[in-house]
Amino acid sequence: MGIGLHGGGVGVIKFLAEQGAKILATDLRTKEELKESLELLKDLPASQRGEPINFILGKHRLEDFTKTDLVIKNPGVPEDSKFLAAAKKHKVPIESDIGIFFELCPAPIIGVTGTKGKSTTATLIAHLLKQKYPQVVLAGNIRSSVLENLSRISKDSVVVLELSSWQLADAKNHKKSPHISVITNIFPDHLNRYSSFEDYAGDKKLVFKFQDEKDFLFLNYNEKNLRDLANEAKSRVYFYSPQGDDLLLMKDWPSLNQEPRLGAYQKRKKIYFGINQEEVCDLKEIKLLGRHAINNILAAVSVAKLFDLENSDIRLALADFRGLAGRLELVAEKKGIKFFNDTTATAPEAAMAALEALSDRWPDLKKRLILIAGGADKDLEFENFAKKIVHSCLGVILLEGTATPKLEKEIKKFLGQEPEKNFALFERTRDLGEAVKKAAALAKRGGVVLLSPGCASFGLFKHEFDRGEKFNEAVRNLK
Repeated sequence: MGIGLHGGGVGVIKFLAEQGAKILATDLRTKEELKESLELLKDLPASQRGEPINFILGKHRLEDFTKTDLVIKNPGVPEDSKFLAAAKKHKVPIESDIGIFFELCPAPIIGVTGTKGKSTTATLIAHLLKQKYPQVVLAGNIRSSVLENLSRISKDSVVVLELSSWQLADAKNHKKSPHISVITNIFPDHLNRYSSFEDYAGDKKLVFKFQDEKDFLFLNYNEKNLRDLANEAKSRVYFYSPQGDDLLLMKDWPSLNQEPRLGAYQKRKKIYFGINQEEVCDLKEIKLLGRHAINNILAAVSVAKLFDLENSDIRLALADFRGLAGRLELVAEKKGIKFFNDTTATAPEAAMAALEALSDRWPDLKKRLILIAGGADKDLEFENFAKKIVHSCLGVILLEGTATPKLEKEIKKFLGQEPEKNFALFERTRDLGEAVKKAAALAKRGGVVLLSPGCASFGLFKHEFDRGEKFNEAVRNLK
């Protein structure tokens, strides 16, 4: 249920076909809309699947959910779907690829979740561990299905999974959590899908809910709502922190039912590990931008040290890591203008982190920074984001979407409070290519153009990666 455009549904179909299953794949999108995904399935050998795959596209049919042995839902399908309700009524089991993977994976799992930073953290953990463990497998919420990786996983492998709140919720009936769990942060997101922030956070906490005393949980000590989770854990808790002095002084240390452990932490311009203050590396060796990136690095280093990686190997791997596509990615520099693609900033806090990262790197940036923001609404608040925009940017171009009027209203409110602050550019558009042209013309030499929407992408784009690709294309096409 839900073939999708990110590769997850395609991976599930390929896996099931290899098992000889009889498959019906259904999606509300049309054949044309799913062209990219269907192209990946057209050469699936008939000998593998026994019977042709039956595709029902552009709609779902109730009978398909009641006359079947098993429904495997895409994580994007909401729990209140009437089709899932029909399956439950007819006692048809509902599964997910993560749930099946939890049952079949023979190797220990490192699970990474969080509102933002989970992709970078998971990828960085895998990148570090490969220095010592050749059989590292990275999978999860990274535009593919974990089931595609099962055939290459043995008991000697190390599996790193990026896990969304939806994936964790879909697998909760299995009552399994990863052996090692990492939470990067939890702030409001997807409130168009969840009834409250507490419900959303509750799904995130599933990453450690079923752990026991033999398992490990890594939490960001600098995030109070994460620090407070330590008492809910049965597993061994490690804290990592960008404010190492507070950690070492046990400032605001929670009253735990267990002895707390120190992971990696920053003191001045260096990263240390553990109560013995073992020096791991110097921050000047790291390529990633921003304070939020330091948090991701500290989480990854903490896990790497648990696996006994040498500091020299960690330093080499960190120096070699340049980040992921669409995450504050420097895509080009043309005529002295730097173009950054941060399309995966689909919540206001993520976009604010990008503005802070660039402002830290170039303190006078507000005279030269043009932001491209706006898009679809997830029932989030934009007041703080708008304030940050007014304080940090020379101009802003807003992409049309259901959230954009809310964001524009908040920006105008803060502009009214600061009459001396005049944006050189404040526009709304449906054309990302036009937005890039106007931003580049205004930024001039020495300026920065940043795509960091703070909103979802649906409406104008297939998904956030499509938005990012169109931004990159527009930058390439600049004269």
